[in-house]
Amino acid sequence: MTGIALDRRKLLTAAGGLAFVGGVSLQTRAWGADRFSGYPFTLGVASGDPWPDGFVLWTRLAPQPLEPHGGMPLAVVPVRWEVAEDERFGRIVQTGETYARPELAHSVHVEVEGLQPFRHYWYRFRVEGAEASPVGRVRTAPAPGQTADRVRMAVAGCQALYHGWFDAYRHMSRDADLDVVFHYGDYIYEGGAAHGAGRYEIRDASGAVFDGRTHVGGEIYSLDDYRRRYAQYQSDPDLQAAQAAFAFISSFDDHEVDNDWASAYDQDGTPPEVFALRRQAAMQAWYEHMPVRRSQFPRLGEVTMYRRLDYGGLMRMHVLDTRSYRDDQLCVRPGHKNCRTGGEAEATILGQAQEGWLNHGLRNEAVWNLVAQQVFIMPLKGVNPQGQALPAFNDKWDGYPASRRRLVQTISDLKLTNVVFSGGDAHMHAVGSVPLRDDEPDGPSVGAEFLCSSITSNGDGALRSPNVARFLDADNPHLALCNDLRGYQTYDITAREWRTDVMVMDQVQKPGGQISRIASFALAPDSPELHRI
Repeated sequence: MTGIALDRRKLLTAAGGLAFVGGVSLQTRAWGADRFSGYPFTLGVASGDPWPDGFVLWTRLAPQPLEPHGGMPLAVVPVRWEVAEDERFGRIVQTGETYARPELAHSVHVEVEGLQPFRHYWYRFRVEGAEASPVGRVRTAPAPGQTADRVRMAVAGCQALYHGWFDAYRHMSRDADLDVVFHYGDYIYEGGAAHGAGRYEIRDASGAVFDGRTHVGGEIYSLDDYRRRYAQYQSDPDLQAAQAAFAFISSFDDHEVDNDWASAYDQDGTPPEVFALRRQAAMQAWYEHMPVRRSQFPRLGEVTMYRRLDYGGLMRMHVLDTRSYRDDQLCVRPGHKNCRTGGEAEATILGQAQEGWLNHGLRNEAVWNLVAQQVFIMPLKGVNPQGQALPAFNDKWDGYPASRRRLVQTISDLKLTNVVFSGGDAHMHAVGSVPLRDDEPDGPSVGAEFLCSSITSNGDGALRSPNVARFLDADNPHLALCNDLRGYQTYDITAREWRTDVMVMDQVQKPGGQISRIASFALAPDSPELHRI
């Protein structure tokens, strides 16, 4: 393919130069080569949301990432981008210019179009006065109607920097067969201390409070706070390696804003109109640091994160938002404040509009439907060490049983046997079946659920811990695996079989951890029955 010449208007509108934000001043041409205080691409590069003809490219200029404004002057900076068919950029197929703006923390989002389906491309950025960015690799999605031989996906999330090192991403980045990564959320954590305020404490092998890597600054509230926190996380070389190796499909959970937030409510009882200011700052920072499309651009403090991606005729991926539209969480403990009492028959975790959107999207001809979201869907019973029943797992779908009933009924009414649920949040690997009826967990199911553990959150973990024993010791016949180890999961998806490999780390509280496969599961598209292999 030869290079494609784009005029200025087409470049700024079709190629994703964020021109929709506003005009470009001619004063940007006065940008000088001596304006950078250091290498501007310290946060690496990333790509995201692959379509058959393109994807999103991302970077952020930050020569001093933990300094105010990332060490950048408050000026608009021209940024060149290049997409090539080879790693050495001998065959450049698209190139253009966009602008890094101080209003968006000098982040860059480029939506590339007009490429070939289901093939690899390489990309990089350039700015005057600095060496080029690192090179990233990305693969487009299969063409509509095309059933690819295989799509290989990784799932990851919950990466508390103060709980360990990101070696899992280093191992992931070396998996040359991976096509894409679904990040279910908790990309950053909002707390200030090294190990958090009590509830986030973890201990090392000697029993001492683990004090590994430390957040810069206190708990985050302002836009500048959130920007610096993202910059600290994205300075990690292992995370950068994974993001440069594959496209990320990014969502968010609670810690991108505040622990256990639910729509207009936080966990501390902050007045909704005040919490809205924090949420607005957090959502803008999320957009600025994720490789997402302009449809996720924050407008009036709101981000529409839920969206759909099709992988030809093989898979439709429904990316959900289980935080922004949910009713407040159920009160489950005596004296529990800032929560709702009752209302289980009406409470929603998705909101009416998103629920209708999902129901409509499940009506398709794809071999597989992947419902990619954040939290446990399957109903779970829990017991304490004395065998006494524990309250409902209130911030998961168990706290919104009416929402779950409507979803499983839709799947049943459509006679779908090809639905797979993916998520995380609970800092454990869990595999099981989502039953048609909550009170019959060993009865008919509507799909398999693969809940992915954390990259680091909760530290090294174990096969069995109090975190998972509460479920293992209870009556949960639909639960096929549950452990408290860190890591990620991979999905190998073909027209005949869905295979999930559960990948675990031997340690995260010290650098240099190794990865291994602890279990594998498979299912066929004509039956939701799960098989351990």
